[in-house]
Amino acid sequence: MTDGTGAPEYHPDLTRARFMPRTSATRGNRRLLRAVTRIGRRRPPPDGDLVDLDDGVTVRVQRPEDALTRDAGSRRPAVLHLHGGGLIIGSATQGDALCRRLADELAAVAASVDYRMPPEHPYPAPLHDAYAALQWLAEQPDVDPTRIAVIGESAGGGLAASLALIARDRGEIALAGQVLAYPMLDDRTPRDDGPDPRHRDPDPRALRLWNARSNRLGWGMYLGAGTAVPAATPLDDATLELAVPARRTDLSGLPPAWIGVGTLDLFHSEDVEYARRLTAAGVAVELHVIPGAYHGFDAAEPSAAVSRDFVARQVEALRGMLASH
Repeated sequence: MTDGTGAPEYHPDLTRARFMPRTSATRGNRRLLRAVTRIGRRRPPPDGDLVDLDDGVTVRVQRPEDALTRDAGSRRPAVLHLHGGGLIIGSATQGDALCRRLADELAAVAASVDYRMPPEHPYPAPLHDAYAALQWLAEQPDVDPTRIAVIGESAGGGLAASLALIARDRGEIALAGQVLAYPMLDDRTPRDDGPDPRHRDPDPRALRLWNARSNRLGWGMYLGAGTAVPAATPLDDATLELAVPARRTDLSGLPPAWIGVGTLDLFHSEDVEYARRLTAAGVAVELHVIPGAYHGFDAAEPSAAVSRDFVARQVEALRGMLASH
């Protein structure tokens, strides 16, 4: 989508779009970015708790303000958050504000897991950490294990989708829903940075905060290929299907999903396709596509009306999912 001059036509609310970088994490800066984005991760969230799981994995937990005054033995719904960062940067501190909002508005226990990341900890470590956090959450005495939903953005959205799949496969915890904000779902990124005629992808010049080159880096590290492209992964086809949500052939039996993505996001096509496949598999799906929105727009421009609406829609989707069980 471009204007009459050929320049990208961003959503009118996103006034900073043209000043945003085309990507964030690269081979050259990922170590520095990881260090910066992980500052404060060993401190508990304001008015919350920091819980240590095995292998140094932590969960940042926030409860409603009235949690201490409720009757003993009462159980609440819960939400598990998974942070973004292309699988290679970021920390659970990114979810502090959202988890506080979810705890207060939904009267839920909200937790964000600080999963391990590649290349030091490739698949399946991040997903196993997410599942361990889900198990921990389901075992809490103030949590109703039949009313737990997962939410994530970008790489966290992809991990949330994988978590919903593994929870279905294991049959131990029945999730109430999955909320996926511009999720990172498919490792098969187009090989060049030009428009791919096989997909309705945005012009690479319109991309902001995440591009194809960074996507290949993140997936390559997650799939055990180090800094090489994902195709260099040592994983076999059967394992790849378990690692990558878009490669799954069976999407039936999954909990209801909410998926949101902008038309100027690298993940637009794969997210829309995943929503289509979920619907075809009999899964209830709400797809929200934002014209002219780029990747991570709500975090980059949180005060914009379209960003506030985007987050509010996620909260309301969770409200419906958690109330229906």
